[in-house]
Amino acid sequence: MDTLSLVLPVSFLLGLYFIILLYLSIFGIHRCYLVYLYIKNQSSAQTHQYHNVGFTPCVTVQLPIYNEMYLVERLIDSVANLDYPLDRLEIQVLDDSTDDTRCIAAQSVAYWAARGLNICHLHRSVRTGYKSGALAEGLRSANGEFIVIFDADFLPQSDFLKRTLPALIDPSVGMVQARWGHVNQEYSLLTQVIAMFLDAHFILEHGGRSRGGCFFNFNGTAGVWRRCTIEEAGGWQSDTLTEDLDLSYRAQLSGWRFIFLPEVVVPAEIPVEMDAFKIQQHRWTMGSIQTCIKVLPNLFRAKLPLRVKIEAVFHLTASFNYPLMLALVILIVPALFVRVAGGWQFLLLLDLPLFYGAMLSVVTFYALSQREVRSNWLIQLRYIPIMMAVGIGLSFNNTKAVISALLNRNSRFTRTPKYGIVDKHDKWMDKCYRQSAIWQPIFEVGLGLYFTIAVVYATAIGLIVVLPFLLLFQVGFLYVGLVSLIQYYGSHSSLFNTQVVSE
Repeated sequence: MDTLSLVLPVSFLLGLYFIILLYLSIFGIHRCYLVYLYIKNQSSAQTHQYHNVGFTPCVTVQLPIYNEMYLVERLIDSVANLDYPLDRLEIQVLDDSTDDTRCIAAQSVAYWAARGLNICHLHRSVRTGYKSGALAEGLRSANGEFIVIFDADFLPQSDFLKRTLPALIDPSVGMVQARWGHVNQEYSLLTQVIAMFLDAHFILEHGGRSRGGCFFNFNGTAGVWRRCTIEEAGGWQSDTLTEDLDLSYRAQLSGWRFIFLPEVVVPAEIPVEMDAFKIQQHRWTMGSIQTCIKVLPNLFRAKLPLRVKIEAVFHLTASFNYPLMLALVILIVPALFVRVAGGWQFLLLLDLPLFYGAMLSVVTFYALSQREVRSNWLIQLRYIPIMMAVGIGLSFNNTKAVISALLNRNSRFTRTPKYGIVDKHDKWMDKCYRQSAIWQPIFEVGLGLYFTIAVVYATAIGLIVVLPFLLLFQVGFLYVGLVSLIQYYGSHSSLFNTQVVSE
């Protein structure tokens, strides 16, 4: 009886462990599929250049703003310098601010209006619908046939419209998305890691889906919409935190085609604060689950090729990986050490191929994306291990977001704090908008210490082959948790906030 009472929970633990591992491996295979789509269709990928000088439709540029005193003037100045006929260009500063941003924006708008620019400052005292509400309100008074959207931290180049609008000459195209660049990638180790995440998302996820004829999404900024596409798809809706993903799927399900332009790069500011990055990730994860719940029924009913449906399901359900990753975090140590008694051969035959296969797919995915965007991509590969660790370290933060979405908790839109950081010597610690939590990073550090004990024990018993994976978990949680704590207390640690020398 004692033996049976021990065998059953151990069997359950190992069974659950392998089910989770296999499920996550399937998403690793899907990552490889996106790479396959990207490479397979590389020869047929179109590079859209501005050849139609006569195509100058009316364009409305919308700038949704909320408490961005460090960025708003820079943004308005950048958009005011777009190279486009003034009689065909309208700029709306959609300002929901409650601080000095309102005055700064009003002064900047007045400055450019006095110089002949068609620009208006629309302020809402009540943030109904948050960003989606501001976009919808602005759309009601907009004159443009095409709608361009830039968030506060973006710096579009003057030729942005000339390089994107020609792709919309085709009446079947409803949206064109540009690639995000990074004005402060070299600022710190954290910004290098975030840049790698974003580069892979745009180059291989957007690039693979776009080239393969699958659904991909508008990223909320640095894109151009055909106005009638927005209206026919049901307009901006505020029942999810990712109004961009929601509208993208509704529009594509209605038959509109999207185009991704990787050669058109719009520089933007990367979050320099760990808690700001967590806020951004929490919002995106929670919104993606909300959109998944909302959109999947219509996707299943749609008359689409099966491969497009399957890929869209992977896309919309990807955030469910975070709770499973956290479960794996909890199970991996007892599962590995319980099975040490089963012999090394058993371990090598089952765990290690899955783990090393997953690691290889991740390394290949991010290495390829860096090769596509940076001349010094081989040097950039040094950041891949810490990037993988940070992805693991975010699993608790993003699991909270998934659970909140499933429980239909209050989905208040929380903006990602930005501080106008461009130069690596810029300071942000003494600026407004900082949002920090204390209990979550303490828990994350606790998970890091849990894996530290596992690393010590594995080393002591000679289980060296599993150390790379245990170290990824250990470093990931310690880095994510300790950086949050250090920044919470305003420390300028050279270990966790080291500024990276540009190469």
